[in-house]
Amino acid sequence: MSRLSRRRFFSLTGGAGALFAAGLAGPRLFGSAATSGELLTSKVPLPAPFQVPLPIPAVLAPIARDADADRYEIVQRQTTVEILPGLRTPIWGYQGTFPGPTIESRSGRTAIVRHRNELPVPTVVHLHGGRTPSESDGYTTDLVLPAGGTHTTHSHGGHTGMQDPHARVTQGMRDYVYPLQQHASTLWYHDHRMDFTGPAVYRGLAGFHLIRDTEEDALPLPHSERELPLMITDRAFAEDGSMHYPSVDRSLTTVHGVEDSYIEGVLGDVILVNGAPWPVAEVSATRHRLRVLNASNARRYDLALDPPPPGGQAFTQIGSDQGLLDTSRVHDHLPIAPAERYDLVVDFGRYPVGSEVTLINRLGTGSTAQVMRFRVARRDKEDSHIPDRLSEIEPLDRAQATVTRDFSFRGGRLGDRHGWTIGGRPYAPSRIDARPRLGDVEIWRFVVDLHHPIHLHLVNFRVLSRGGRAPGPYDAGRKDTVDLRPGEAVEVITRFDGYRGRYMFHCHNLEHEDMGMMANFETI
Repeated sequence: MSRLSRRRFFSLTGGAGALFAAGLAGPRLFGSAATSGELLTSKVPLPAPFQVPLPIPAVLAPIARDADADRYEIVQRQTTVEILPGLRTPIWGYQGTFPGPTIESRSGRTAIVRHRNELPVPTVVHLHGGRTPSESDGYTTDLVLPAGGTHTTHSHGGHTGMQDPHARVTQGMRDYVYPLQQHASTLWYHDHRMDFTGPAVYRGLAGFHLIRDTEEDALPLPHSERELPLMITDRAFAEDGSMHYPSVDRSLTTVHGVEDSYIEGVLGDVILVNGAPWPVAEVSATRHRLRVLNASNARRYDLALDPPPPGGQAFTQIGSDQGLLDTSRVHDHLPIAPAERYDLVVDFGRYPVGSEVTLINRLGTGSTAQVMRFRVARRDKEDSHIPDRLSEIEPLDRAQATVTRDFSFRGGRLGDRHGWTIGGRPYAPSRIDARPRLGDVEIWRFVVDLHHPIHLHLVNFRVLSRGGRAPGPYDAGRKDTVDLRPGEAVEVITRFDGYRGRYMFHCHNLEHEDMGMMANFETI
């Protein structure tokens, strides 16, 4: 990876001219600055919003427990469910549900999750945000082949045209071992198969994994029924009720990627929360904790409450991707990119009983401008508050860094097709782009052409700078995904601790990821 001076690095954010001069212009640089992607329009009439209750994903019970570990079993299978009222939609689901069941774990207590693949294609499971040994991290070629034996080789199509000699391939099932030596946080698990992550997640392969610990337990935060996990996704639906997705190969077995019009990302016109279209949650006039996950393939949201509470400051942020902040922050609105999570407290006691409060998307239009609704149904005793201090976060500064690395994320070519690259090269599973030493602190600097939410496996990081200035108001805390706007540059700092082995970093726009925008690092 080429080295840039810090001054030169930040000069690349000076506008479209600088990006073209640097060779960083993507296929549609001058598209909408709100989000990157192309809208798919459903072929069925859309239901009226706010007609169905908010579903809460079931919490998965362990099949066995011992002194150190909890054991779970999940079957990945095809089924049909009712998402739009009156229509049956085929999905690929963990336990046959969308979202999959929630796993709740204790920090430091190992979770062993056996996944059985009864789908017609190989799968890979990645615990997003997990501090996980490499053999269980969900490396993109570590396939679990279908239990029926329809795939018997390591090859599964894709853009590389090669096999990965280091892939760990199993038939039918795999035990993923998560030591969970990390802070309480909102994690999620999803499919991560090379070249086909986008359509697999779109069809339903995603679920929450929540970690709890004694530090968080001691805080007087909203809990029980006043803690709501909210997985926000967007989808489009075909005439037969199926999820409409523009795969080049609808069987997801040979040719990767999407039709050329959707290379920038796939946007749906139906907003789902926990798998339900524009749902309604009845709440008491008390504080509620909202664990918000953007699990959309490409869509960004800018969340706000309508009407806002008296005096504004609708959201009190208490946590980020990987756990609690040091102290809370308040926001009137909240931008959130694919794979980002925000832990929020909303005080519905600031509204009169009977109020209807809509969670809106300030980046949306038409059907995508609204997300869900809260009905303040009753008064109740308030038993929570937000303390001044939430958690201790290890300080990291430039003086601790042993290495600084530079990575550009931009459009490029994958053979004769448009695609996406890191450092000018599309993904290759056998190439290692960085070798940090275990325990070292490094600074990684990213520059982009379009919108790119960048995710690092294994580690959490702090945002050091954005556009050559201080981090933004939404950059606080332990992050594992950082969103960059077109032409922007960001520096992050992290300690590569935990485990040796091969890991990944990539854009979490899933169409970008599938079309080459991934790379590898190896902790040594």
